[in-house]
Amino acid sequence: MLPVTSPTMTLTSAPSHPRVFSPAAVVASCVGFVLIGALQALYGPAIPAFREEFGLSPSAAGLGLSAHFVGGVAGVLLFDRLYGRIGNQQILGASYLLMAVGAAGFALAPNWPTALATALLAGLGFGGIDYGLNQLFAVGFGHRSTAMLNILNAHFGIGAILGPALIGAVGSTHYPAVFLGFALANLPLLLCLRGVRDRAPEPSGTAATEAPGGSALTRSLGSVLAVFVALYVLHVGIEAGVGGWEPTHLETVGYSAGVAATATSVYWLMMTVGRFLVAPIALRFSAQAIITVSCTGMTVCLLLATVPGLAPYAYAGVGLFIAPIFPTGLPWLHRAAPRARRAGALVIAASMVGGVVAGPALGKAIEWSGIRSVPLILGAVSALCLAATVWLTRTTRAR
Repeated sequence: MLPVTSPTMTLTSAPSHPRVFSPAAVVASCVGFVLIGALQALYGPAIPAFREEFGLSPSAAGLGLSAHFVGGVAGVLLFDRLYGRIGNQQILGASYLLMAVGAAGFALAPNWPTALATALLAGLGFGGIDYGLNQLFAVGFGHRSTAMLNILNAHFGIGAILGPALIGAVGSTHYPAVFLGFALANLPLLLCLRGVRDRAPEPSGTAATEAPGGSALTRSLGSVLAVFVALYVLHVGIEAGVGGWEPTHLETVGYSAGVAATATSVYWLMMTVGRFLVAPIALRFSAQAIITVSCTGMTVCLLLATVPGLAPYAYAGVGLFIAPIFPTGLPWLHRAAPRARRAGALVIAASMVGGVVAGPALGKAIEWSGIRSVPLILGAVSALCLAATVWLTRTTRAR
């Protein structure tokens, strides 16, 4: 059976865990997430300069970010195979170096094929850091892991906000200098890896593999993992869908381009703020309760976004409610499937795939139904996230 805290139950005790991170390593990990957030967000604002320098069409220029995501998925899967076989310090160190070399190579690339290859290399390191730190934070802080994961991923949002702001400040034509500066910023983090424990504790065991009735959950492990993957693909699709289509939808219903752009920035800001806000809440409420509330609020806000006068505020609410899902789901996954060591890699890779697939899939749906249907389409996807969360809560609940 799986012990699950109720929404009103506080956590009063937790098994002791050997320290995985020193205080300096925790700070360095948060800085690392600022850097990977910035890297992912740098490609878009630099596209005008790519196109001018290499003579690219819009679709060809967009391949830079695609190469980054392909490398990210490969990095997650590659470093998952290495996790537990070599030390965590070596995995993270190699990831930081790959990201630094890739970013520097992108800045200095003499032609577009070379730039794509180095973007893929940077993505490989990105995936290793994303997977490695999320995995270690999920198992390394005991009952505080959910709170710490939300804080860690909030720093990703800080980077995603700062990256475009930096490109805007210096001008897209100076993107090589920005990428080079980013590459150099990775290197000091290597010095802080001494504070990372080379062998992390195993995910907390649950009664699912020990108590009567646990065999039922063991037999349904494949279904549990499949629904977790679906939850991650769908919610990241919503995250990318709102970020990509909110400006167009707001302009279609009567807002100016400036207001639409500002509202979209507020959406990303609320996602970052939401992760900081949920950190203390995660010490008192279960992951199931938090994600259920998040999916419910997200669905309601997307439905409210169909009302033109409420749309900018509703999208901000979507950012606030979607914020905890990614980091809060990982500790729940580790408790629900403690013997499925590769479960974390599957859902993190799935989240990246969700970001890649969301654009074309949502675009095709919008072609059929029109721009005004954006919040309704995303609301339907959000309802599927809620259904997946309810199913997972029932399946992993103590029998």
